[in-house]
Parts: sequence; structure tokens; C-alpha cells
Amino acid sequence: MSQLEPILAPVVEAAGFKLVRLRLMGGKKKTLQIMAEREDGTMNVEDCATLSRALSEFLEQDDPIEGEYELEVSSPGIDRPLTRLADFARWSGHEAKIELAAPLDGRKRMRAMLLGLDGSDVVVDAAGKRLTLPFRAIAEAKLVLSDKLIQEDLKARKQ
Repeated sequence: MSQLEPILAPVVEAAGFKLVRLRLMGGKKKTLQIMAEREDGTMNVEDCATLSRALSEFLEQDDPIEGEYELEVSSPGIDRPLTRLADFARWSGHEAKIELAAPLDGRKRMRAMLLGLDGSDVVVDAAGKRLTLPFRAIAEAKLVLSDKLIQEDLKARKQ
């Protein structure tokens, strides 16, 4: 977790959004990448512009980042990253690419079907094998684009 997250998450929430992911990348010219969504999981271009303005005002005032940087605000997209424990429950039944912090049975990367949670552990089916992964052991995870995911997204947009 970035040191910026506790500073910027309240700004994102005050603007009416949930922070999905925050990344500060780059060398000489940095990019602050903010991925957010509304409570219902949507995020359109106007929402990105609204959040960008709110963040820009805060960043200009408080200046928590040293040097020059570019602000980039986006939606998580259909093949979204899974960053919170609740994401693994919400997207149960969908396939994800998971990268572990340390190898498990000699593997750091896997594609697995999300089966939900067991306390603060993520339960998956990887190649027919049921695995329980501690949430803190997951370095990165994102949904795999599939027909089922696209259908669910289209259905949600119509509502």
C-alpha cells in the first residue's frame, strides 16, 4: 500500500467514489495513476473528469508528492484489478490472473476461478485444485476478460 493512499482515499471518497488502485510510477517524470469507481461499480468519462478536478485541487493545495508528475484518473474497466478482499467475493464465479508475493508449489502466477472467501483468505480453483490463499500473499490479481464477464457488465449498464 502506498503512503499516498491514506492521504488521497478520503479525497476520492468525498468526491463520491471508491478508490480501486493508486500507483505512483516513473523516474524523472512521474505519473500518479488513480483508478476509481462509483459505489455501484460504474465510472464514466464525466466521473473521471470530476474526480480529476477534485484531486488536482487537493494536490495543488497540499502538494504531498515531490517533483513534477502527471495525474491519470481512470475506471477499473471490465478486466479490473482485484485490490480489496471484498473484490474476491464480489467477483466469485469469474476467472482471474493471480500473482503471489512468494511461490506456492513452485508457482508465483496462476489463472484460477474465484470461489469466494474463507475468513480473510481467498478461495480459488486452479486447474481443478481447490486452493486457499491468504489475501496478504496475493501481490496482484485481475479479472480475465470472458464472455460471462462482458455479459454481466452489459446487464449492469442497462439497469
